[in-house]
Amino acid sequence: MEPADDAAEPYAFVLGGNANTLAFTSSLVPENRQIAAWLVPLAWTPIGVVLGENWQRVNVAADNLAAWGDTTFAPDDERAFVSSARDLEMLARIGWSAPVPSELNEGTLVNPDDLPEDLLEAFAHPAETLVQCAICRRSCVRDDFVWNERRLCAWDFHATVFGKRGPWHAEPYEERHFATLPSCKYVAHPLLEDIGVDAIMALDGIDSELAHRIINEVIAADPTRAHLAVQTLGGFTVLRERNTTGVES
Repeated sequence: MEPADDAAEPYAFVLGGNANTLAFTSSLVPENRQIAAWLVPLAWTPIGVVLGENWQRVNVAADNLAAWGDTTFAPDDERAFVSSARDLEMLARIGWSAPVPSELNEGTLVNPDDLPEDLLEAFAHPAETLVQCAICRRSCVRDDFVWNERRLCAWDFHATVFGKRGPWHAEPYEERHFATLPSCKYVAHPLLEDIGVDAIMALDGIDSELAHRIINEVIAADPTRAHLAVQTLGGFTVLRERNTTGVES
């Protein structure tokens, strides 16, 4: 633990966290017997944890800070953790205080060793705007997965769009169909296993017209099974159902 030597440098001491929230403070100097803490929303995605942009400030009684952390981040949540009470007490004793960071990264953390490794990795990426999934209410990144104007988490998007009722094709796409392909930031391969779907091809960084031809050649080469082309951030991914029944386009 290395708190700031220069008081002008912004720092954050992480108090604890759970599946939905991370809490930190930048000052252990009480004001009106209270400590200001900031609650940062979290989203757990198939490719890692994402920090939310919109922080909420809460005031915690200075003489109850450790107990507040134990209660807020109760151990019945498997992702809950609290930071070192000893370090917290030491910083409070010396009157540690620093400016609140405008954004969080690993360099602003006083106590990165207190954080679970998967959560610490989130600080390597910019914060995102988080919303609740329209189906399950899980926190998710606002525009990563949108279907029929509903913002979904990765799990519900994959189950809904890539499931049996998704827009599968048994024949090559007409050119007009490419304008209405499902679109998402990425395809999470582990989530395909539960719905009996394989990702058989990814096309990145090539001309769209060429990509369309390749996609249709792949579909035409296996007419007994249904296929689904997906537009991703980097290009296209082609999915194939594992059954042999096919679907009418």
